Amino acid sequence: MPELPEVETVRGGLDLAMTGRCLSRVHLRRRDLRFPFPRDFAKRITGRNVLAVRRRAKYLLVDLEGDLVLIMHLGMSGRFTIYPPPVAKGSQAPGGGRHDHVVFDLDDGARIVYCDPRRFGLMDLSVGKALDTHKLFKNIGIEPLSAALTPAFLVAALKGRHTPIKAALLDQKIIAGIGNIYACEMLHRARLSPRRSSHTVQGQRAVRLVTAIGEVLREAIAAGGSTLKDYARTDGELGYFQHEFAVYGREGAPCPAPACNALISRIVQSGRSTFFCPRCQR
Repeated sequence: MPELPEVETVRGGLDLAMTGRCLSRVHLRRRDLRFPFPRDFAKRITGRNVLAVRRRAKYLLVDLEGDLVLIMHLGMSGRFTIYPPPVAKGSQAPGGGRHDHVVFDLDDGARIVYCDPRRFGLMDLSVGKALDTHKLFKNIGIEPLSAALTPAFLVAALKGRHTPIKAALLDQKIIAGIGNIYACEMLHRARLSPRRSSHTVQGQRAVRLVTAIGEVLREAIAAGGSTLKDYARTDGELGYFQHEFAVYGREGAPCPAPACNALISRIVQSGRSTFFCPRCQR
């Protein structure tokens, strides 16, 4: 599933294409994705101007005129592809593939196609002023790249928690947007064992983890995210941060930390693979 860096990369592409443009036509090629589309979905957004494209956690938010917000999630295999104008007509027009489920036409002639083979993505609508109370967002945590994520916040959020720190990083009610891949990378950079009890992440451990969270996410965004299976940017290009992984997917490989001769290990936590260095991470 795309994590925050991938979603932020897609957001940037959509923002450049959509903001300031009008949704001149919206075509649904099926009635549902993970959930049914809202009633009169295409009709309600067609003809509206796009004011901005934002991100909250792993969700894309398209602000439309009239205080309406289009909420979108990529799910496991969803991707947006932007076809700049002029878009080919007839049989050559993009958006007619088997898994192309939603087509957005813009008033400048560009076309945005949402493809989702596994259909785990979603699209919903919300009144802008009610977005924070929407069922998808009312219990969501802080943004990891915001000024709100400080060592003091992290210590307070983890106080009394005896779950492994890896599980805490994946808890969207604490910090929103971090997934399995980047949690492994953050913990390695912070030199913290994924098994460490959350409540023990205090003092310099908390400082190192907050620093690592910001560094890993910013570097991944700069690299266009990580492409392991389905993810691609809106221009069709792949992300390349996977080439910078220190631990994820590298079981049995040497730890890249200086003067460390240990090999990367893999364990399973809550049904997910965790990769770490048993020597560097304590």
